[in-house]
Amino acid sequence: MVWKDTSISMDEIDKLIEGIDTIVGKESLIERISQKKILKVKLGVDPTRPDLTFGHMVVFNKLRQFQDFGHEAILLIGDHTATVGDPSGRSSTRPVLTPQEVEQNAKTYLEQAFRIINPEKTTIRRNSEWFSRMTFNDMLIIARKMTVARMLERDDFAKRYRENEPISIVEFLYPLMQGYDSVALEADVELGGTDQFFNLLVGRALQKDYGQPEQIVITMPLLIGLDGKRKMSKSYDNYISFNHSSKDMFGRIMSIPDEVMGTYFKLLLEYSDGEIEMLKDQHPMETKKFLAQSLVARFFGSAVSEKELADFKAVFSHHEIPENMPEFSLEVMAKDLVTLADAMAYSQFFESNREIRRLIEQGAVKVNGKCEKDFKFLLRADCCPYIIQSGKRTFFKVFP
Repeated sequence: MVWKDTSISMDEIDKLIEGIDTIVGKESLIERISQKKILKVKLGVDPTRPDLTFGHMVVFNKLRQFQDFGHEAILLIGDHTATVGDPSGRSSTRPVLTPQEVEQNAKTYLEQAFRIINPEKTTIRRNSEWFSRMTFNDMLIIARKMTVARMLERDDFAKRYRENEPISIVEFLYPLMQGYDSVALEADVELGGTDQFFNLLVGRALQKDYGQPEQIVITMPLLIGLDGKRKMSKSYDNYISFNHSSKDMFGRIMSIPDEVMGTYFKLLLEYSDGEIEMLKDQHPMETKKFLAQSLVARFFGSAVSEKELADFKAVFSHHEIPENMPEFSLEVMAKDLVTLADAMAYSQFFESNREIRRLIEQGAVKVNGKCEKDFKFLLRADCCPYIIQSGKRTFFKVFP
């Protein structure tokens, strides 16, 4: 395949490697681009959960950059590998998903991914296309290309082995399956987080065994979560989801520690070091508001982001109640006696009844501006409306 645009600039190389953590095969990348080849750029995602987080946004941004330069973005849905479960960074075996769960998650992944990458320039593939046709003997042929000793070079496997934690044979097969995806797609480049480095190198090794040019491996830094310490993960409850409401997204961004803001500007908004340095001249709170407004605008548009900024200022800068908030009716709740816990559960703003009870007992819930620690507090029609506030971000109104 040959580019229509015959101009080549090192600016493209500089842009494509900007912000990365590691690259293996940089010379090959320069050579292939210099030869005006349209690269097949692979990003694999296993639909193990129904939503994507801002951690995924880091690699999606890089994939979109390749699209912008005219390369072919291949979004590989790991519908077959998802039933195995990627062991990267895990201290235990992942639970097995059903095909129905995988398919539902895959559908939502695509809807979310296309908020970042260009759907018209994206090739969607599923690794069930080749794995579902394979025989057991086919898998044995692939398995012979990797040794146990090489697998135990992986930090997570080595750690589990030292600590006598079980490692299933299936987990050993996972890197081989991901690596074979690159063979099936004849990938030129594979993207992933730093925790995927071993798996991406397996792809290079298998391509060499199969007589293909080895893919360039590019890993992106892992985004630090809201706690400012660990990588962003739903498991740590320190995440921001593509599917969060604009209000929740804005509020969660405002909760990140000041010291990680530069990383968010760099990895999520693709700011240069110079642009980030200029932001240090203003107060950290103003910088964080700008960060939240910019990210919310990317998902919901500038009008919505400006409204969330105004609401945030009203609530937190002037200690006011937001002008607009969700409303729920006592009558619709269809219970004779509606408690504070009932209303909070009905709102669906909270993960579980256990979380609701914990928030109330810890004094994190206010009713009409007053702290209420009794989860059995009754909401009466003749005393409505009630303004219920949980923490700094969640408000809703209860009317008769």
